[in-house]
Amino acid sequence: MRIEGTGALVVGGASGLGEATARALHEGGAHVVIADLDAGRGEALAASLGERARFAVADVTDAEQLAAAVATAAEAPAGLRISVHCAGIGHAERLARSRGPHRLDAFERVLAVNLIGTFNALRLASTAMLANEPGGEDGERGVCINTASIAAFDGQIGQVAYAASKGAVTAMTLPAARELASSAIRVCTIAPGLFDTPLLAALPAEARAGLAASMPYPPRLGHPQEFAGLACEIVRNTMLNGEVIRLDGALRMAPR
Repeated sequence: MRIEGTGALVVGGASGLGEATARALHEGGAHVVIADLDAGRGEALAASLGERARFAVADVTDAEQLAAAVATAAEAPAGLRISVHCAGIGHAERLARSRGPHRLDAFERVLAVNLIGTFNALRLASTAMLANEPGGEDGERGVCINTASIAAFDGQIGQVAYAASKGAVTAMTLPAARELASSAIRVCTIAPGLFDTPLLAALPAEARAGLAASMPYPPRLGHPQEFAGLACEIVRNTMLNGEVIRLDGALRMAPR
């Protein structure tokens, strides 16, 4: 599917992987709606991109706010055809400790944002895409791209909540793709490894260097632009459907 002239929604698009993806899609000629909780960063990014970029404040766990963002994206001339979901939170906590078990509210919060938030965007965006006219050689109506993590496969000690949420996102990919195939809507998931995002930027330089050294090749943190490049390739390559793609430089996480 062509990027130029399409309507695109990037959820969690104000920073990190989402910001890079919003920039790449806009550069490719898409009409981009940036949905995020951070209104300051989101509005600034939309303003910097200029024409064909808009911001919509949205909490991914709020169905009404996210539905409004989807409706805004669907106002694009060709309708909403690209949805990329990058919103998520991290959490580290051991399952069982001498001072007590893993907090249930923390587990529920991680699943609410990472899993239910992803499902919320997927159900709303794909429903909006049903109204699109078939386009291109294959009569495609749209593509939804979700973000998991290699923690879905290599979860470390203390990552029970995070790994569970990302594992569920990977598990949704194939059944969603199979269901939406009859409507010419594709679904893929990217499972990134260690990327240079605001989350890791808060770590001390020594800790960041240690993480980079753990990468087989290239021996560095991933650049958000590399995630964005893969997202754009998924949009362009119609044969990519129902896939969970690891983007991790051959990294396999150790237990701790």
